[in-house]
This record gives sequence, C-alpha cells and structure tokens, in this order.
Amino acid sequence: MNPEQPSYPYEPEFSFKKLIDDRIDDLKYVFQFKKGIVLVLAGGIALGALAAWMSTPTYTARLTFVVDDSKSSGGGAGLSALAGQFGFNLDGIGGSSGVLAGDNVQELLRSQKLIKGTLLSPYDVKGSESLADRYAAVYKLNKKWLKYSPDGKTIRFPLDTAHYSRLQDSLLHEMSALILGGEFGIAKTDKKLGFFEVNATMKDERLAQLFCTRMIKQATDFYIRTKTSRLRFNVDRLQHRADSIGEILNHKTYAVSSANQTLLDLNPAYTSANANVEVKERDKIVLNTIFSETVKNLEASKTMLAQETPTVQIVDEPELPLKKNRLKYSVTILTGVFLAEAVFFFYMIVFRKRSSKIKI
Repeated sequence: MNPEQPSYPYEPEFSFKKLIDDRIDDLKYVFQFKKGIVLVLAGGIALGALAAWMSTPTYTARLTFVVDDSKSSGGGAGLSALAGQFGFNLDGIGGSSGVLAGDNVQELLRSQKLIKGTLLSPYDVKGSESLADRYAAVYKLNKKWLKYSPDGKTIRFPLDTAHYSRLQDSLLHEMSALILGGEFGIAKTDKKLGFFEVNATMKDERLAQLFCTRMIKQATDFYIRTKTSRLRFNVDRLQHRADSIGEILNHKTYAVSSANQTLLDLNPAYTSANANVEVKERDKIVLNTIFSETVKNLEASKTMLAQETPTVQIVDEPELPLKKNRLKYSVTILTGVFLAEAVFFFYMIVFRKRSSKIKI
C-alpha cells in the first residue's frame, strides 16, 4: 500500500445480530437506573390520571332514519336488490333519483347551507339564543372572537339574518368547518338497506340533541320542497284558476237567474230580451265546462303530488340522557406511562452515546 495514498475510514458490515446486541446493551444500561424508572413510572401515572380528570366529557346524539319514496318501489328496485345478492350494483335502474336517493343524502347533510340553517335555529323556547350562540359559548369561541369585535362586545348570532355582517358570516363558516371536522357524521348502516345513521358529538348534551334533530328536519324540508316544487307550483296554479273561474261562474249563475226573472215581466214582443238570456246561459255553460275540466286537472295534480311526496321516517331519535364520552383512567394512565418511559429510555440511551463519544 502506498503510504502517500490517503486512508479512508473503514465502514463495518451491517449485521442484524450486532444491532440486536446493541439494543440489548442499551436496555441493560437503562435498567441500571431503577430509581429513575420508578420515578418516571409514577410521573406517567400521575399525568395520565390528571389528563382523565381534567378532560371535558362529550355527548353523542344518534338518530336513524329511512327514506320512503314511492317511485323507488318499482320493478327496477326489485331487480337491483336481486342483483345485489350476486355482487352487482344496479342502483341506477328503477331506483329513486331524488335529492336523498342513494348516497346523495350523505353529501346533502354535509352542506354548509343546512349546517348554517341549523345553527341559526332557536336553542331555547323564547328564541333569545340560537344554537350558534350556544355553540360559541360552550367552546369558548365567543371569548376568542372578542378581538374581531368592532365594539369589543360578544358577537351574537340572532335568528334574523337580514342584517348579518361579513364578520358574522365568516364566523358561521368557521363553526360549520369545526362541526364537519369531526363532531357531525352520517353513514349508511347497510349498503343494501335504505337506513341512515346520523351522529352529533358535542360538549353540551342538549346542543348535540337539538343539532342532530334539527339537521334532519332541515334536510327533510329541503328534500320535499325540492322534489315536489314543480308539482306543487302546478297545483297552486290550477287551484287559483279554479277559484277564479268558480267565482265568475257564481256571478253568471246569479245573472242568468236575474235575466230569467226579468223576462217574465217583459212584453213578449221584445225579442232582444230572449237573446240576452240565451247569451248568459251559453256563457254559463261554457264556464261550467271549463270549471269542471279545471277541477278534474286539479284533483289529478293533487293525486300526483301525494304520490311524488316522499316520507322521511325517523326510526330512532336521540333521547336524554345521551351517551356520555369521557377519557377512561385506565387508557390515559397506560398512555402516560408508555410515553413517559419511552422518553426516559430514549434520553438515557442518547445520554450514554454522548458520554461514550466524550470519553473517546
């Protein structure tokens, strides 16, 4: 070997056995400090118990509902159910195509519009406090938002949104994002069934119950209003027309009766009086025919509206007391012990390696 040639550091070959032996040596070294291990163990237990004691409990409101749509009970739906037994998905054949059809309900109940509408519903009977006010108070958001208040007062969310400011709209959007972040969820219990389960988990028991039930009411009203808007408009239009024609027909009936009474007292030589009666009777007959057809179409439209109107049936409603969620002492203590010991072991091993390097 040329003495002038620089020597490179020798890199030892990797060995699993050496790696395992080193870790065993590290554990043996750490276990020499038994007092430290015991103290860290006691500290982990204390921290875990303190975390469980200081944790704020939450409450879960659970609601189950099913959508009953007459349009989805045809032969295509039966074919879809039969095909589902063999692993095929034919939900688009003969099934409902409405707003709450299939998986659309899950996206609908996550919409910002419905969440904001629910938050702006009354929390108490008097209506002096909205769900948004209560939510902000429970989660102490009203204190956090004081720095945004132009007059230094607590930002309120009244039920009347006509005079809402840009700031109030922004804070409502922030609350909606927090709720969608993990406090509210919807799932389909079984893909083959039409049952949906809604859960709302919040720090206030009544707030969770009201939010869960109000969300379903908002979605139900929106669904029925959207699905039946065209037929309902047609029914209202025909009803207005039938009322108008009926009123005119009543006037014509009285006019014909009055003309016939006048005809009895007139001289038969005046033929114009007879023509006047005939014209009024003809108009009455025409109006009567139009009125009959209008009423017939109105009743047919009402029947179609009744058939097209779906029913959202609540199966299970959240009832007080709700399910209470709280950190268990056993879980927090075990977690505290594990984390404390892991940090202690890591620190001691790093300290040992640094000490060995200093000695070298």
